[in-house]
Amino acid sequence: MEVTEARASLLPAPEAFAPLVTERLTLRPPAPADAEAIHRLVNAWPVVRMLSRLPYPYPRALTDEWIASTIEQRRLGQAYHLAITGQEVGREMVIGCVGLRLDTASRTAHLGYWVGERFWGHGVAREAAGRVVSWAFANLSIDRIEAHVSIDNPASAAVLRHIGFREIAEAREHFLARDAEAAVAVFEARREDIFGQVETEAPLAGQKPLLLVAACALIDVDGRVLLARRPEGKKMAGLWEFPGGKLQPGETPEAALIRELREELGIDVAAACLAPFAFASHAYERFHLLMPLFLCRRWQGFVQPLEGQTLAWVRPAKLTDYEMPPADKPLVPLLRDFL
Repeated sequence: MEVTEARASLLPAPEAFAPLVTERLTLRPPAPADAEAIHRLVNAWPVVRMLSRLPYPYPRALTDEWIASTIEQRRLGQAYHLAITGQEVGREMVIGCVGLRLDTASRTAHLGYWVGERFWGHGVAREAAGRVVSWAFANLSIDRIEAHVSIDNPASAAVLRHIGFREIAEAREHFLARDAEAAVAVFEARREDIFGQVETEAPLAGQKPLLLVAACALIDVDGRVLLARRPEGKKMAGLWEFPGGKLQPGETPEAALIRELREELGIDVAAACLAPFAFASHAYERFHLLMPLFLCRRWQGFVQPLEGQTLAWVRPAKLTDYEMPPADKPLVPLLRDFL
């Protein structure tokens, strides 16, 4: 999907939220027609007692109000609540709900989920929560996701650990259904916990391997720079970067860029149109990255995302609004001042 700089900050479009699909489940915005099923599943003591924000009994009218509120919260980018659905004899059925509440000031999302009692023990929560967390880091402007679990809910704690969360603290929280405070374990996950560290070849003793990457700042006729957001499933998913990639053995930076721009964006670039501009030298934990940045104003073909990435044409003054990998950040003021 290609977007302009004005649209990028609003992704994903709330009115066109694409369902998240796993091997067995579909996670989609809840609809008014789901109210009866959601209420029946959540208004059960074994379920609701583990949810701090819900009363018991849970009034049926609150279900309709909650579903209606999720539309506005999604539109404002405050929260993303999804119904967990599966198939039974060819018919869709609601199994539970999963959601994220966003705190934009701290760039943190708060994860919550529940599954109907009859579906416990089948890995539903793990599958649904894992999919939402992966999607969130790749598509939302967040640095961490937090989740609170009652200490008498070891199954939920096991779900979080399985998908990459770490327990970082204990706290106390008021549970409406219990009408009392209870101890909770606080879990946290960051992008590297979910997608993993960037792996490279084993370094020599006492040395970090050198990783050579070439990057390109494509500049259109309006002076805007193209940024690409790494898609879900890739290392550092969700961060914005200049298009490019690793050099293959024996490959020059120019040849690597010509190949990468064709593979990633479907455009053809001549070596003569690549102007060396600056380079980044950055020490990551497991390797040292050396990345020359080239400028390009001419190419053949239409820029299109061929590897599932999101694209944004950005005014130079707005480049700092996009969260980038550490190696790319020092290049931004140089490029902004030059353009």
